[in-house]
Amino acid sequence: MTASLKIDFVSDVACPWCAVGLASLERALQQLDGEVTAQLHFKPFELNPQMGPEGQDVGEHLAQKYGSTPEQQAANWEALRQRAAAVGVEFRREGRGRVWNTFDAHRLLHWAGEQGAAAQLALKKALLRAYFGQGRGLADAQVLLQAVEESGLDVAQARSILQGDTYAAQVREEEAFYTSHGIHAVPSVIVNDRHLIQGGQPPEVFAQALRQIAAEAPAAA
Repeated sequence: MTASLKIDFVSDVACPWCAVGLASLERALQQLDGEVTAQLHFKPFELNPQMGPEGQDVGEHLAQKYGSTPEQQAANWEALRQRAAAVGVEFRREGRGRVWNTFDAHRLLHWAGEQGAAAQLALKKALLRAYFGQGRGLADAQVLLQAVEESGLDVAQARSILQGDTYAAQVREEEAFYTSHGIHAVPSVIVNDRHLIQGGQPPEVFAQALRQIAAEAPAAA
């Protein structure tokens, strides 16, 4: 008998700590194989919902948002790159290049979730690779469609979604739900609709927390 956990991973595909956190969570679940089964769902959060389609240079953006210098940004990125590498994720040494609007990516992730958890996870990871591993623009329809293709999803259907406003209302509704419930930083990992784990924690921290939650969760046959 194993414990069954529902995990809502609230995040943005433009968030480096979300990429680190997802890889750490996956490693934790591997460590707990046999103890825990997890249903993983990705929920939308936009770090920069007002960002225009042209994006913004990441250095300029970080300087405006945090007051950081180029030297501080470079040091922070290298620390992030090393944290990512420790959990098997490759971040582009040169950095991200630009910050992009991610609303369309979230619409596609919502659609992928309707195809099943495995499809949504595959698309999420493809989008993270495109941005953090390759520095590609997340507001570019061709980049999004290539991630869809890599995930084994229907490219024609995805193209149709991007050409209209399909799933826009659902994404905005979910974003409003989480912000209204106090989620203002990501990643935020919500387990069984009750327990909140915040930040890109190391695998052992996720594993310990999930083991404690699983001890009080109903068992799955």
